Amino acid sequence: MQRPGKGKTPRRPGHKKASNIEKDPVGVYCRIRPLGAENEECCVEMISSSTIQLHAPDGIKANRNGDYKETQYSFKKVFGVNTSQVELFEDVAKPLVEDLVHCKNGLLFTYGVTGSGKTFTMTGSPGEGGLLPRSLDMLFNSIGPFQAKRFVFKPDEKNGMEIQNQVDALLERQKQTSQQSVPKTPSSRQKADPEFADMISIEEACKSENVDEDCCYSVFVSYIEVYNNYIYDLLEDAPFDPFRPKQPQSKILREDQNHNMYVAGCTEVEVKSTEEAFEVFWKGQKKRRIADTQLNRESSRSHSVFTVKLAQAPLDADGDHILQDKNQVNVSQLCLVDLAGSERTSRTRAEGNRLREAGNINQSLMTLRTCMEVLRENQMCGINRMVPYRDSKVTHLFKNYFDGEGKVRMIVCVNPKADDYDETMLVMRFAEMTQEVEVARPVDRPICGLTAGRRHRNQAFKDELSRRLEERGGPGNADDPGLLSELIESLPALPPCELVDPSDDMTLARLIEVMERRHRIRQMMTEQFNNTADTLKSMLQQFDGQLNAKETFLHDQRSKMSERDRVIVNQKTEIDRLEKKSKTLEYKVDILQKTTGMYEQDKRSLQHELETREQRLQRELSERRRMEQRMQGMVTDTKLKWEKECDRRVNAKKLEMQNKLWVKEEKLKQLKAIVTESSSGGSSSSTPPEKPERPSREKDHNMAQKRSASPSPLPTAAPVRPMHRRSQSAGGEKWFDHKPPSNYDLDTVMQPILPNAIKVSTPNEKALSKCQKYVLRHQELASDGEIETKLIKGNVFKTRGGGQAVQFTDIETLTQELATPSSRKRRSGSAEGPGHMEDIEYRAPVASTSTSHVYQKRRKP
Repeated sequence: MQRPGKGKTPRRPGHKKASNIEKDPVGVYCRIRPLGAENEECCVEMISSSTIQLHAPDGIKANRNGDYKETQYSFKKVFGVNTSQVELFEDVAKPLVEDLVHCKNGLLFTYGVTGSGKTFTMTGSPGEGGLLPRSLDMLFNSIGPFQAKRFVFKPDEKNGMEIQNQVDALLERQKQTSQQSVPKTPSSRQKADPEFADMISIEEACKSENVDEDCCYSVFVSYIEVYNNYIYDLLEDAPFDPFRPKQPQSKILREDQNHNMYVAGCTEVEVKSTEEAFEVFWKGQKKRRIADTQLNRESSRSHSVFTVKLAQAPLDADGDHILQDKNQVNVSQLCLVDLAGSERTSRTRAEGNRLREAGNINQSLMTLRTCMEVLRENQMCGINRMVPYRDSKVTHLFKNYFDGEGKVRMIVCVNPKADDYDETMLVMRFAEMTQEVEVARPVDRPICGLTAGRRHRNQAFKDELSRRLEERGGPGNADDPGLLSELIESLPALPPCELVDPSDDMTLARLIEVMERRHRIRQMMTEQFNNTADTLKSMLQQFDGQLNAKETFLHDQRSKMSERDRVIVNQKTEIDRLEKKSKTLEYKVDILQKTTGMYEQDKRSLQHELETREQRLQRELSERRRMEQRMQGMVTDTKLKWEKECDRRVNAKKLEMQNKLWVKEEKLKQLKAIVTESSSGGSSSSTPPEKPERPSREKDHNMAQKRSASPSPLPTAAPVRPMHRRSQSAGGEKWFDHKPPSNYDLDTVMQPILPNAIKVSTPNEKALSKCQKYVLRHQELASDGEIETKLIKGNVFKTRGGGQAVQFTDIETLTQELATPSSRKRRSGSAEGPGHMEDIEYRAPVASTSTSHVYQKRRKP
C-alpha cells in the first residue's frame, strides 16, 4: 500500500506509546451453513442474533458430573441458515468498500473447517453472488463516472503508483490496442462469462454516496494463492510449451519504503468495469488448486488472496486534468482471503500430495492462531513478546493489518452437522480469542489544499456556455466546428466587391462601411460576452462561497454526528463487552459452585479417613508402648546375664595371667639358684629355694558352680572329610594365591609352599580363569595375643554366564606357640634339673595345623 508522501509513515511505536492510539477489536462474524439432509443430527443452535450454542452429539463422552456440556459463544453478529448473500454483504463487506473509497485499507477473510461454506461465502454462485463480486460491483458503481483513462496510473513494481502524462498514457493505450488486435478474439467485456453473468441483479446493486468527485480513480486487481507455504501468481501469463511444461515460479515477500509487505513481481491488472474484473478473477480461479476429498468434493488446497487496489489522485485547480504529483496519489487496498479449511487426515483419509497439503494448511492455520494468542497476551498483559508472523506466508503477508494499517473482519463459517463437532469446537475457541485482539484504528489521509467542487464548477461552466450559445441560436456544443461559420453568417452581408471601372470609388466606400459595421457588431458581441462571463464568474464565486459555507456547516454537523456515533459505538461495544464478561462470570460462578461442592465432599471423605487413621495410629502407639516395655524387660535380663558372663571371663583371664606370672617367677628363682650355686663352688649343703604357692582354681571353680545359669558352649561337630596331612598344596594343579596387602610377614620357618601358583594381592578374573585351585591367606589375632593365619582353600570352576566361581572346601589354621611345660609338670618341676628348664626356654616355636570343613560358597569374579 502506497502512502501519499515518502517517509510519512514512521515505524510502529512500542506498546507504551500505543496507549494514545484508538483501537477497535477485530470484527468476528459467524455464518451457519444449512444441513445437507433433513434427518442429519445438528450440534449448533442459534440462540440470538449474536450468540450460538453448541450441543454435544450422541456418542461424545459426558463430563465428570454425568451431564453433556453445552457451550455458548458470542459474535458481533450471527447469520443463520436462511441468511442471503445480500444481508451478509450489507453488514460485513459494504463498510470495508466504503473505507476503500475513503483511502482506508481492509482485510476480510473466511475461516472454518473443510466443507463449511467458505468459498461459497466469498465467491457465491450464479444468482447468489458472494462478497467478492458484490464488493467489485459496489466499487465500480461508486467511482464509475470519475475513473481515469487507462495507463494514467501505473504500478512502479515497489508497491506504489506513478502518474503518467496524457501523451505517455495515450502511447500505452495504442500499444495495448495493437497487441490485442492481432491475436485476440473479441473481448469478453461485451459478453461476460455465463458463470458470473447473473450473479448480481440490478435491484441488488448499491454504491457509496460519499465519493470525492474532485479525484480520478483507477482500480487494479491481483490474485495469488499460498500453496504448501509458497506464493504463486494466478494471473501470471506463462508461455505454454506442450512438450516441456514449466512449473509456475513462486513469489517472495518484500517490504516497501513504508514498511508494508507486498508480493514482489505480482501481476496487477487495471480494470474498468465489473465484468472485466470478473473476467480477471475467473482467469485466476481456473488455475487455483482444488481436489476431491472424503469430506468435500471441491476442497480448496490453498489459501487464495484477491486484492483490490484503488489509486486516486486529485484534479488540478481548473478541474480538467490530474495533478502530476506522485506525493498526492493515495493507494488503498481491500484483501479478500479465502482460507483453506482445517481437516483431520483420519477423516479425509488423505495420502501422498493430499496429506502434504493438509499438513501445510493445518500448520499455517496454527501459526495464525499463535499470532492471535501472542497479540492478545501482549495487549492484556502489557508485554512486548515477538509475534511469529514469519512462521507462515499468510501471517507474514498480512502482519501490517494487525499492526494498525486497516480494519480486519473475519467470517467464521460453521457446518452444524455432528461429525464436525470437535473441529467446530476448536474453531469457536479461536474465534472467541480473536475477538479480544484489538487493532489500531487507521488514521485519515491528508486532504490536498485545493478548493472542493472543482470538477463540478468546470462542468457547470461548460454547461452554461453551451446554454448561452443555444439561446443565441447557435449549437449547444462550443466545440462544434460549424459554430464559427454560423457566427459569421449572422453578421451583415458583404456587398459586391468587383471593380469594373478604375474610377469607381463607391464600391470601396460601401465595402469599408460594411466592414466597419461588422467590426462594431463584433466589438459589441465581445463586450457582451465579457460582461456575461464576468457576471457568470461573480455568480459562480457567490455560489462557491455559499457552497463552501454549507459544506463547512455540513462538515461540522457530520463531525458532531461522527463523534456521537463513535460514542454510541463505544458504549455499545462496552455494553457487549460487559454482557460477555457477565456471562463469562456467571459461567465461572457455576463452575466454582460445582467445584466447591466436589471439594466439600472430598473434604468430608478426607476427614473421615483422617479420623480412621488417627484411631489406627493410637492403637499402634499403645501396641508400641507395650512392645517397648516388653523389650526393656528383655534388655534388662540380657544385660544382667552378660554382666555375669563378663565377670566370669575377667576372673578367668586374671587367673591365667597370675599363672603366667608365677611361671616367670619360678624361672627367675631357678636361674638365681643356678647362679648362686655356681658362685659358691657348688656346695651341696645349699637348700632349694621355697617354691611360691600357685594360685588356686578353687575360687574359679566355685564361681563356675554359681554361674550354672550361663549358656554353655555348643559342642563342635566332627569334620565331614578329615584330612590326614597338613596341606593339600602338593598337587599338580595351578593355584591362585590371594595374599591381601594388609597381611603381616611372620618370618617363621614353617610356611605354606605353593610351587605352581599365581600370587596376587587383588583378585582379577583373568588370573582366576587360569587356575584350578584357590587359597586365601587370612590373618587375625588369637586369644593368647599371637597372630593366627588361616588358609581358606577352594576349587575354581566356570559358570554359565562366562564368569568364575569358587567352591570352598577346607580351612587350615597356622598358629605360633611357645613350647612350655604343662601346669602339672610345673608343680612337680622340683624333681627336674635346671637343664630341663633351659631346654624349654630355648626351644623353637612349633606351628600347629587344624583343618575344618565349611559349607560351599560361591565367589563372584
